[in-house]
This record gives sequence, structure tokens and C-alpha cells, in this order.
Amino acid sequence: MSSNVAGSSSSELWLEILEDVEDFPWDDREAESSTSCERYIHLYDLMQIGNKAFRENRLDEAITFYSNASIFRPNDPILLSNRCAAYLRVGQFLKTRPPSASEHMPLSGLEFTTHAGLALKDAEKLMGLRSTSIKSYILKVNALILLEKYELARDVIISGLQIDPLSNPLLNLEKATRVTVQTSTHGRPQRSDDFDCTVCQQLLYEPVTTPCGHSFCRSCLFQSMDRGNRCPLCRTVLFITPRTCAISVTLNNIIQRNFPEEYIARDAEQKSLTNPGVDLLPLFVMDVIIPCQKLQLNIFEPRYRLMVRRAMEGNRRMGMVISDSTTGSIAEFACEVEITDCEPLADGRFFLEVESCRRCRIIRDWVQDGYRIAEVEWIQDLYPPEESQGRRDLLSMANKAAVFARHWMKEAQTAAQGDRARLVELFKAEGLMPSTQDPERFSFWLATLTNRRPSERLELLSIRDTSERIRRGLLFMKAAEQGCRLQ
Repeated sequence: MSSNVAGSSSSELWLEILEDVEDFPWDDREAESSTSCERYIHLYDLMQIGNKAFRENRLDEAITFYSNASIFRPNDPILLSNRCAAYLRVGQFLKTRPPSASEHMPLSGLEFTTHAGLALKDAEKLMGLRSTSIKSYILKVNALILLEKYELARDVIISGLQIDPLSNPLLNLEKATRVTVQTSTHGRPQRSDDFDCTVCQQLLYEPVTTPCGHSFCRSCLFQSMDRGNRCPLCRTVLFITPRTCAISVTLNNIIQRNFPEEYIARDAEQKSLTNPGVDLLPLFVMDVIIPCQKLQLNIFEPRYRLMVRRAMEGNRRMGMVISDSTTGSIAEFACEVEITDCEPLADGRFFLEVESCRRCRIIRDWVQDGYRIAEVEWIQDLYPPEESQGRRDLLSMANKAAVFARHWMKEAQTAAQGDRARLVELFKAEGLMPSTQDPERFSFWLATLTNRRPSERLELLSIRDTSERIRRGLLFMKAAEQGCRLQ
């Protein structure tokens, strides 16, 4: 894929600063470390191959190598900077590519707005890591320009110029965006229902336009499509998914520019749904989960598909809880999980990988758009004071339990040689083993090594005595070792 394309003056200025990427330095100390040697060498090789692909204009390959490298070091500033540059190159190429070019060289993949959005995320992370680096400001400005968010781009430019008033790239971009912003502020249209979503009857927010020509809020359209893949207005069958349907950038910018106060209110309303608050948690009612577990979920119910979309737009977290089949009420204790991977499927389902994080007690819950939301109280164990004999005894107990657990896992792996599923389960558990310096999390990990009934897991969530949970974990393991189940 080539990025040497003609564009506006601002685009040309932008491409001047993206001619090369940073080399990833070799660190002898990390390379010689016995615990991370192989991981570091693999990371280094991926970055080298990614940089080579970038310099040869194989940008899709470069992005793939950078993303694979991020598994080992997700917040590395050089990795984020290089991947951001690759996303921007691809996005600029796709945006300026004439439609007629598809006749002899068809494209498949994501839209330019998606690449620009990914570039913006990397640039914002980079700014958090290198707050005084002018390059991070320039990359963020470029992503905002590609998304046609010129006023936000100017705000970032001004912030960057406070760090380096003589930065030529920022000064050039300031001149280019100043003209664009001044031009766009003339001739605002009158507010009418032409700018309303016909589903929620409010101002369009993140509008998408369907192939049949109707525009809806993105969230409204896909919430409607959870119950049938038809246009909510004319009932035409739609073959689109959230992954393939991009926001109408031009319409969205017109709305933001001309009705800023109403759009800000809609934005706050949407953010309250995707980020409900530190003590509010959307609930997936299924089973009892305890911290230090990884599992896969197949989300197919319309209400939970909506919940997952909102979680993915927010903090990627939700609660998992079990319900009482006789009363219909949910349990008092739940566990927060983080969505570590989300694969949208063509039929609207989501295939998730989640990792359990921390537990909570549910104070109250209610139904919102079909799924439950809970107000929660976060729970932690009651530890003995620092430097006390009780704390030293607890750490000693955890260390002894860790020695036993490692021996137990080796024997369990040997015994499970003919059972591939059990071996995978044991290896996965071994990789999740936390440090004994965090006794609470370690105690939950012990309990994940054996299969427990929901009632037993629920009781473990309610216990606030770490040493008691460690004792129970050891008893469960010894019972499993003897081939019987603890009653």
C-alpha cells in the first residue's frame, strides 16, 4: 500500500513529518535477563520487522507487527509512535484515494476514519507517556485533521506550541487549520428535525447513514438491529455490522459545529451509558466468577450485545453474577471482569475473552435497556498492619502455599498428559499465578486450580480473611490430589 498521494496543503505538511519511524533500541540488561530474555528478543525482532515494512511502504504488515509487539509491551512509547504513524499513513492514503482507483485495484478492510481513530488512541497514550514530546502533539494533530476535527486540532497545536514555540511542523499546521476553522464557522443552518434520529427523536449522535439513505445515531441503529437486520424506518434488509459501518464524518462535523451545546449534552448522555461511574457496574447474569480467572463468552442475547457495545466504548468492564433460579433475584456478591479481547461476528454476536479483576457487594440493582445495572461496594480483605507479626505470618503462609501449588501443578500436568483440555487449563492457570506479595489475589488464584461448585465460589467471594481462603484453597487441592471431592 502506498501513501504517496496528493492531498490538501495541510495533508502535505502532515506527510512531511511521517517520513520515518523510530528505531527500537537494544537493551543488553533486558536481553541478558533469564526471566524476560526470550520475550525481549521476540519484541525487538517484531519492532525491527515492523520498521522495515513501514520503510518499504508495506503499512498493513507494519501495523500487524507493531500490534503483535504490543502484546509484550503495550505502553512502549516507540511502539505507540511508530504504529500511530502507520495508521495515519494508511488513513491518509484511503481518504485521498480517488473512487475510480477501486475499478482496477479494489480495497478491502477498514475505513480511513477507523484508522484515524486508532491513530488518535495511540497518540493520546503517547502524550500520557511523553507529555513534553512535540512529536506526540504532532501525531495527535494529524489524527484530528484526518477526522476533520479542526477546532480540537487547533487546541492541541496551541498546547504543543507552549512547549516548543519554534516547532515548524506545528506552526505550519496552525496556519493551515486556522483558514479551515474560519471558513467553517460561516452560514450555520437552522435547527430542524432533519438533524434528529428517528429512533430516539433526539439530535443525531455519531450518525451513520445506511445504504438505503437513512441516518440514525450509531447506537440507536445497532440496538434496533439486535432484533432484526432491517432499517428501522423503511425495513430494508441491511448487511452491515458495527465493525464495518463507519460514522458519517461530514454529517457529524456539521452537527457538532452548528449545534455545539446540544451535541455536548448528547455526548454527556452517551458517556453516562458507556461509563456509568466508579460504583456502578453493568451485570452479565450467568455464573459465579472469582478473581484470577480467564474465560471465553459467546454473547448472543440482544440486551447483552447492547451492554457489550457500551462496555467496549467505555472502560471494557462489567460484572458477572449468578441468579437464584427459584426467586429470580441475583446474588449479593459479584466479580468485575475486564474484556481483554472482543471479536464481533457477522450475525451480530460477540465472542469475548474476559479476565476477572475484583469483587464487590451489590447494594441495589435495576434494569436499564434490558440489562441490569448495579450500585456496588468494592470489597477487600482485612489485612494485619504493615510490619506486624500477623502480616509476616500471612506472607509466610502464602509463600509456603505457593511452593505446594507449584508442586501440585507439576503432578497434575503429568497426570493429565492424555487430557489436552485439562493440560491447557493447567498451563493457563500457571500463567495467571500472582505474586505472594499480594496475598488476597494469590488466595483466589489457589481456589481457581480446582473446580468448585457455584455455592463454594460464592462463599469465597464473601470471605474477607485471606488466611482462611488460602487454607480452603489448599484443602481443595489436597482433596483433588486424593481423587475425592471435599464436602
